[in-house]
Amino acid sequence: MKSIVLICGLACLSFTHRATYYSDYFVGRPTKSGEIFNQNLLTCASNIYPIGTRLKLTNVENGKSVVVRVNDTGGFQRVTLDLSKKAFRKIADLKIGIVTIKIKKI
Repeated sequence: MKSIVLICGLACLSFTHRATYYSDYFVGRPTKSGEIFNQNLLTCASNIYPIGTRLKLTNVENGKSVVVRVNDTGGFQRVTLDLSKKAFRKIADLKIGIVTIKIKKI
């Protein structure tokens, strides 16, 4: 039984996720945390991680990383996280739009 749990645990660590960035439409609007959304902060929206969680995100294609704080939730389905533009720019060019990432909870 222990070996089955270990194998599952290792497999779970290898999952990748997809992230995109917020539209400018949301700038100045309140987030679920009550903060006003600002594209110039290192924040994100998540439907998996609770508000206040800090995450290290790594772009699997180029190895670039950024640490963000979850301050919102979203209604998105195709991606795991919705990043501020500042956070997205740290790991990828905005022209890409969607990036494959690994997430590590800090």
